[in-house]
Amino acid sequence: MTATLAVPGGLRGVRANAASIGLWVFMGVVTALFSLFATAYVMRMNSSDAVAIALPWQLWLSSSLLVAGSATLQRASAAARRMDVGRAGGLLMAGGLCALAFLGAQLWAWAALWSAQVVPASHPAGSFFYLLTAMHGLHVAGGLIAWGWVARGFRRDPAGGGWRIALCARYWHFMLAVWLALFAMLAWVTPEVARFICGGSP
Repeated sequence: MTATLAVPGGLRGVRANAASIGLWVFMGVVTALFSLFATAYVMRMNSSDAVAIALPWQLWLSSSLLVAGSATLQRASAAARRMDVGRAGGLLMAGGLCALAFLGAQLWAWAALWSAQVVPASHPAGSFFYLLTAMHGLHVAGGLIAWGWVARGFRRDPAGGGWRIALCARYWHFMLAVWLALFAMLAWVTPEVARFICGGSP
């Protein structure tokens, strides 16, 4: 699921193209960052003291919210291209609210793990869980700042705000992909799997 960027002409088109390229570069840097964290996680789970943790059910809720937010922003981008201003604005607001709810569900998952005595210093998997989810949450929070700027600009200039919504949707799709990769890694990369990946005996 990708957002099509309808680039306007003139100076606005130049700005849209520059912003699109800048976003691609930023996403490349973030991908490299999380790839390094994933590599470190697998190597740490290969240690003799590593144990798997039971992930809280709230992560399924947060994942569903991020999927909903990504799909909603995609629909907002399509509505903006059709100049359906009312629908685009409503979907844009709904997408941001889904992201806010995602962060709330992630904090709820933290609270559930904390009550189960899984704290950052308890063991490697717990430490990485808090680190990875915090890093991802910070990037979602940064996206929410951009979303607020996009929503404000769209209210002032609906005709020129469609490309900004498309960029916002693209970033949300990216954050969803990163989260699904992290969730899968946290759920399935057990010490046994890590030893297999690193070439050790299971």
